[in-house]
Amino acid sequence: MRVRESWFWGSFRPARSLFSPTRDIRSEGSIIRTRTPHNQGSKASLHTHIFRMSSEARLYTFSQETKDKLRKFRLGTSRAKDPQAVIYQIDKKTLEIQQTDDDVYTDMQSLADELPDHSPRFVLLSYPLTLASGRLSVPYVMIYYMPVTCNAELRMVYAGAKELMRKTAEVGRIIEMKEAEELEEIDELLKA
Repeated sequence: MRVRESWFWGSFRPARSLFSPTRDIRSEGSIIRTRTPHNQGSKASLHTHIFRMSSEARLYTFSQETKDKLRKFRLGTSRAKDPQAVIYQIDKKTLEIQQTDDDVYTDMQSLADELPDHSPRFVLLSYPLTLASGRLSVPYVMIYYMPVTCNAELRMVYAGAKELMRKTAEVGRIIEMKEAEELEEIDELLKA
């Protein structure tokens, strides 16, 4: 049996394999391993693929005003006694992520009423909780609201911006919701 060197970590792989050696593709801290079938010829198996995960940073934008509002909200709600939430949307024409209005919602029912039935939204939520130990905790999370009834184009636009929004807002956790009524169970979701 012939043995040839693999491109991945210098290990060896039998030549009888249906696939060429695993390739190591690095992009912003993540490694993607791909295999190419031998029947595509030697040129296809020798191509180097480069994936750029930072493309969403070039596609979607934040105004400086929006960045300032994000920072102010994050710092201002860290010691809040009441829940506080703001809603963000993406402008479909300019792909700018912006706050829908200047309201800060303190009631989960009014927040649920404000969320649209057929369009996704990002909701930043600071929600005070009393833990089982009696200690007060104020988790800062992003709710990724994606109704089942929204169209495929909006799904793709918001899915592409989700990680950028998380990084820019500096939230620690993303909670995905398909219905606004799920906000009534936010206590259980945050404690899980």
